Amino acid sequence: MGAIAPPGICMSPSRPAPPLDALWQSSVVVWVLLAGEGLAAILALAPAGDGNRWIHFGVGSLAIQWILLTTLGVLYALRRPLSSWRPATVAYAALILLVLSTWLVFGLSAWLLADLWPMDQAERLRWLVRLTALALTVGALGLAAFQNHWRARQLAVRVAHSELEALQARIRPHFLFNTLNTGAALVHQRPEEAERLLLDLSDLFRAALAGPREISLADELSLVRRYLEIEGLRFGARLRVEWQLPDVLPTLVVPALSIQPLVENAIRHGVEPAANGGNVSVEVAEAGGFVQVTVANGLPASPVRPTAGHQVGLSSVRARIQAMTQGRGSVETQAKDGRYTAVLRLPMH
Repeated sequence: MGAIAPPGICMSPSRPAPPLDALWQSSVVVWVLLAGEGLAAILALAPAGDGNRWIHFGVGSLAIQWILLTTLGVLYALRRPLSSWRPATVAYAALILLVLSTWLVFGLSAWLLADLWPMDQAERLRWLVRLTALALTVGALGLAAFQNHWRARQLAVRVAHSELEALQARIRPHFLFNTLNTGAALVHQRPEEAERLLLDLSDLFRAALAGPREISLADELSLVRRYLEIEGLRFGARLRVEWQLPDVLPTLVVPALSIQPLVENAIRHGVEPAANGGNVSVEVAEAGGFVQVTVANGLPASPVRPTAGHQVGLSSVRARIQAMTQGRGSVETQAKDGRYTAVLRLPMH
C-alpha cells in the first residue's frame, strides 16, 4: 500500500503574533495612560517649577496624553504594513513616531495658545529641544520595556512549543499497542476496516510528529474524527459519540492536536473504565465573539478500573491556547451532575 496524504489536512508553521498586538490590549493602554499621568506629576513637582503646580500638572497631563494617544493612533493606523517588519525595527519606528507626535502637539499648542503663551523664536526652540530630549528619554525607557516584554513573550511561546514537543514524544504506548492489536484482529475478518484503521493511525501520528503547528478548526476536527474512528473499532458499541456542529464551521486556526487530547481524556476516563461504556459529545458553537468547543463525557458511577483524573495533556493544551491568543483564549473544565465537561474558547479575531 502506497503512502496516502491525509485528505483535507494542510498544516502551516506557527507564526508569532505581530509585536504591536500587545499595544491594543486594554491593560496595556491603561498602563500607558497611567505612566503619562505619573510623568506629568513628576514634571509638576520638579524643583525648577514655579507657579501653581496643579496648573502645571493639568497642562502637562493634557499634553502628554495627547502625545501618547496620537502615537498609539498612528501605530494602529499603520498596523498592517508594520506587521511585516522586524520587532526591533517596529520599536525604533514607534520611537520616531513619539518624537514626531511631540513636535506636532507642541506646534499646535504654540499656534493655538499664542495669545496665552507668548514666546519668541529662541524660547520656542529651547522648549522644542527640552521636549524632544524628554520624548527620547521616555521613548528609550519604553523601548527597553518593550524589548523585555517581547523577549518574555517569545520565551513563553518557545516553552509552550517545547511542552507540545514533549507531549508528542510521550504518545501513550498502550494506545499504539491497542490500535495495532485491533488492526491485527481485523486483518482477516474485516480487511477494509483494518486498512482504514491504519490510515487513520498514520494521519494522527503524522500530525503528532510534525511539531508545533497551527491548523484550521476543520482540520483539527478531522483529526478528532480519525481518532474516534480508531477508538470506535476498539470499543465497538461501548463508545457512543454525538456531534453538534454548525452547518458552516468558523474559519479560524487552532494549535494542532489541541482538541484531540480533550476527546482522548473523555474516552479514557468516561468510556474505558465503565462496564457499559459511555457517551462522548463534541460541540462547536459561537458566542460573544468567541468560538467554544465543548467536549463532554459521563462519569461512571462504579468504574471497572479507576483512573487518575482528567489531566493528560490538559495543561499543555491550555498553555498553547493562551500562548497563541495572547491570553484571550482559555480551556476550562468542570464536573457537574455526573458529567465532565472541557470547554475550549478561542477569540474569533
